[in-house]
Formats: sequence, structure tokens, C-alpha cells
Amino acid sequence: MKTSVVVSELDRQILSIIRSNVVSFMRHCSTVYGKSPGILLDIAPQEHEGARPFFDECICVKTLDVDPHSSCDFIADICSRNDQIADGSFEYIVCTEVLEHTLNPFDAVREIWRLLTPGGLLFGSTPFNFRIHGPLPDCWRFTEHGLRALLKEFEVVELNQVDTPERDLMPIHYTFVAKRPGVAQT
Repeated sequence: MKTSVVVSELDRQILSIIRSNVVSFMRHCSTVYGKSPGILLDIAPQEHEGARPFFDECICVKTLDVDPHSSCDFIADICSRNDQIADGSFEYIVCTEVLEHTLNPFDAVREIWRLLTPGGLLFGSTPFNFRIHGPLPDCWRFTEHGLRALLKEFEVVELNQVDTPERDLMPIHYTFVAKRPGVAQT
């Protein structure tokens, strides 16, 4: 097994594009969709600033991570049913740069569905044209068609991509907003 990794200048540029796109996406989501009070679950925010800086104080941000040392509100595997969290607990879920690291993204999306209130919103992102990266494992790359299949139970409100310059049909990154159908109970 290779012990040292060479990170190319192209890899650095693409990572910069992805990070910038996630920040822009979070600003967009908070401005367009995140104005109503509610509870937001931020899945695996440990590497970056997470969702809190982007959303109004009327939104209570909770965190979830599989890492027991993460100091998140919930230590759980998003690919499993987490009975310590009630069905429909969150009006919003942020899942950026996570699905490619799950062992079973269909189970992860099923659990996200369960955790969202009817009418709740999922704000997500995932790379496509990017190197294998940590935290390991790094298992998946999703096309637009794969994301639509993954989100088939949701109403896909937005599905955006950042194109790779001079390389058609090879996007760098996807962002998406998906709504759990239904109306929240009052």
C-alpha cells in the first residue's frame, strides 16, 4: 500500500472549486429555503465550519457524525436506523460531501427521509470529478441520473452541477435540494 500521496495542482484547484461551491450553496439554501424556524441536522460537519454560520438563529442546528470523538449531538451511522432520533425530527438536513463516503448511500438516504418532517428539505452535495479523498472510505461517485435514482422518493427541487472546463459530461461537483413530500404536522 502506498504510504505517501502526491496531490497535484489540478487536485488542489478542483478542491478549491468544490469548497467554494459548497459555501455558495449553503448561502443559497439559507437565503432561499432556510427562513422558517425549525431544527436542522448537519451530517458530518467536522472537517469544515458546518451549517451554523449560514442559517438564521431561528434555526436550531444539531450535528451528527459516526466518529465518537467528534463531539456532535448525535453519534450515529447515517446508513443505519438510529432509534435514538425520532421520525420526522428535522425540518432541514444538510448532507454535504458525505454520501460518497458511506458504505450504502441508499440506506443513508432512507434514514435521511425518516428523519425529515413531511415537507422537510435536504440540502446535499457530492463530488463527481475528484480524486479519492478522506475521510476513508471514499466509495462512490454519482452522476445526475444516479442522484435522481438515489433521491427517487423525494421531490428534487434543484439539481445543479459545476462543469469541468473543456470536458463535457464530466461535472466536478453536484449540489441538490430535495423535499420530502407532504405537509408538516402542526
